[in-house]
Amino acid sequence: MFKKADSAMDFPRMEQEILEAWREEEIFEKSVAQRESGPRFVFYEGPPTANGLPHPGHVLTRAMKDVVLRYKTMNGYHVPRKAGWDTHGLPVELEVEKQLGISGKPEIEKYGVEEFVQKCKESVFKYEGEWRRMSERLGFWIDMDDPYVTFHDSYIESVWWAIKTIWDKGLLYHGHKVVPYCPRCGTALSSHEVAQGYQDVEETSIFVRFRVRGQENVSLLAWTTTPWTLPSNVALAVLADDDYAYVQFNGETLIMAKDLVEPRLEGDYRILRVVHGSELVGMEYEPLYTYAEPEAPAYVVVEGDFVTLSEGTGIVHIAPAFGEDDMRVAQEHDLPVVQLVDAQGRFDERAHGLRGMFVKDADPLIIKDLEARGLLFEEMDYSHSYPFCWRCDTPLLYYARSSWFIRMSDMRDELLANNAKINWYPRHIQDGRFGNFLENVIDWAVSRERYWGTPLPIWVCEECGHEHAVGSVKELKSMAKSLPEHFELHRPYIDQAILACPQCGGDCRRVTEVMDCWFDSGSMPFAQWHYPFENADMFSEAFPADFITEAVDQTRGWFYTLLAISTLLFGRSPFENCVVLGLVLDEAGLKMSKSRGNVVDVWKLFNEHGADAVRWYLYTVNAPWNPTRFYEDGIVEAKRKFMGTLWNVYAFYVLYANIDEFDPSQYNVSYEDRPLIDRWLISRLSGLVGEVTDAMDAYDITQATRRIEEYVDDLSNWYVRRCRRRYWASEMTADKQAAYLTLHESLTAIARLIAPFTPFLAEEIFANLEPALGSVHLQDYPKADA
Repeated sequence: MFKKADSAMDFPRMEQEILEAWREEEIFEKSVAQRESGPRFVFYEGPPTANGLPHPGHVLTRAMKDVVLRYKTMNGYHVPRKAGWDTHGLPVELEVEKQLGISGKPEIEKYGVEEFVQKCKESVFKYEGEWRRMSERLGFWIDMDDPYVTFHDSYIESVWWAIKTIWDKGLLYHGHKVVPYCPRCGTALSSHEVAQGYQDVEETSIFVRFRVRGQENVSLLAWTTTPWTLPSNVALAVLADDDYAYVQFNGETLIMAKDLVEPRLEGDYRILRVVHGSELVGMEYEPLYTYAEPEAPAYVVVEGDFVTLSEGTGIVHIAPAFGEDDMRVAQEHDLPVVQLVDAQGRFDERAHGLRGMFVKDADPLIIKDLEARGLLFEEMDYSHSYPFCWRCDTPLLYYARSSWFIRMSDMRDELLANNAKINWYPRHIQDGRFGNFLENVIDWAVSRERYWGTPLPIWVCEECGHEHAVGSVKELKSMAKSLPEHFELHRPYIDQAILACPQCGGDCRRVTEVMDCWFDSGSMPFAQWHYPFENADMFSEAFPADFITEAVDQTRGWFYTLLAISTLLFGRSPFENCVVLGLVLDEAGLKMSKSRGNVVDVWKLFNEHGADAVRWYLYTVNAPWNPTRFYEDGIVEAKRKFMGTLWNVYAFYVLYANIDEFDPSQYNVSYEDRPLIDRWLISRLSGLVGEVTDAMDAYDITQATRRIEEYVDDLSNWYVRRCRRRYWASEMTADKQAAYLTLHESLTAIARLIAPFTPFLAEEIFANLEPALGSVHLQDYPKADA
């Protein structure tokens, strides 16, 4: 006799009971252990930050990971799943600042760096319980008892080894460049971090008169979208080979690109003469501001190959402290750098009337001042995409800073070659979003002027200036003149380690920077094993990964840093297949946010509809790389359409099999002796298994689930509907036996087929129909008949 199928279809209650059984019987652990002799399928878990709560996007990511890993396990692969936690960096520091009621580096240092670092360490697992609870409730099987943790000294030591290796290859250097800089966080950011924080904004841009020295009423007309940089102007740039016009307009003479005169000037104007831009080079003009005395000749027109004629006036104002192209031009022409802005993004004491003001807030005052002095030609609103800090949402400044860089530009060809060997899903990511990023790759600003992170292992001699990279704790201790009483590879303790200079014997002290936390997460293929200091065999068995998946924003985040570091160290890609997931949106297609009040409560969905319903909806609604509209009505409909239909077929079978006391093990009707409709269903099932297998092998989860859904619809609305009278027959005829056996075989096969997708529903059906075989998740995946 079979257990009666619950007509109420209370899936949440059923799932809770199954979760308890999985825990008690250690089904996950058994599923991994029983495949140890099988081929290895390697998966890397992108480490989340455990000091933030999981959200619907994490549910999608974990559902997509789990379905692939369960599928591979049931196909005979050994699939260990090691969890990981990303525990360093700005996400943690900003959360602690909020807890302490402080803001910015000065207040951190006033509070105490040691105390602050300790608070960071305490906070990193604040929501670990919530992550565990969500992962377990979803049915995501992963080993969270033995995770890799990026703040552990063993992990940091492996990262130090990587930096030492990169240093020895001559690819790490200290430079003074204009870098994206967050004034609130007080640190430079890398290009891949910047790429994650762009927002569309509307700001005031202005056209400014730069009075030509020695020529009355003649001005060079330049356009800028950053008025706050004008007090630091030292030059103007033009295109040497393009035409520039002297234009008489409203009683004054303006100099600008000839091709931009008509679109820019409204009203009557007359072109007085046209010259090549090269004829303007060397022209001097009056400075807009004299807050600082330049240390070299300034206020002159120079050539700039980055000037464009697509907008503006064809004349670009140059402030080397705040632009990469500006700095390059300054270096080429020996121009001075005027830096009037401090590390908090505020004007310093030299900028009278602007002192202490955040630069963006100073724009209106600068515009008003220029207007009062007759230097403002025009102002207009300008819509464009502007980078904001990916963690604190502060507008970034392009700011001249000293930083440590990895020469990724030297690795461009190798990065592109390794990218070409990756199977991307969808394919267009390879040459599109990801490939374009690699084509334009720049050197990685890898250091951060912060506190909680992997300390950059560079020591500099106070006597001779020699720089030395430390690659291990053993090397550190062998060179040490003194070590901190509390030995830990974190600030401020490691800052107290004084090493003997290998060149002159003088004292070497560590540079103050910590590392980009994205370097930490990108090091996980080897650092999770404390490679190369131990576990060399485990690393070699688990490198590269067969499969990774995360959201599309990781193309400029974890996917990039994985590839960058692996290319630097090992000369190859660290993963072979990557499924790029779309963003999770609300029902209207809008991004979810607390401010909009449109964040879906996943626990409400779990409690009212079950995790399988959520999973099935995510798999079937659209291809995983497309944006997903995540809302309750969609989940309810997916549950009704598939789970409800399958459950009704299952309940029908259980009901009549129990009435007839049918035991499938006691009957045997050969395939040839069964009616045509039974043979059709069996053939249809075999075809389905082949289709699902082909789709899953190609990571086409949506295709696989939609084929299953179509089969279940045929099973219910075609097969069962047309065979009902066979089950109602008064005698246990051969025809009735065939009907029962065919439906039993279909249901048990479907249970195994859907086990990776809806693990709870599959377990319930299989455990009831095949109680002697144990968990469905310890079975082999169905194979299509040859």
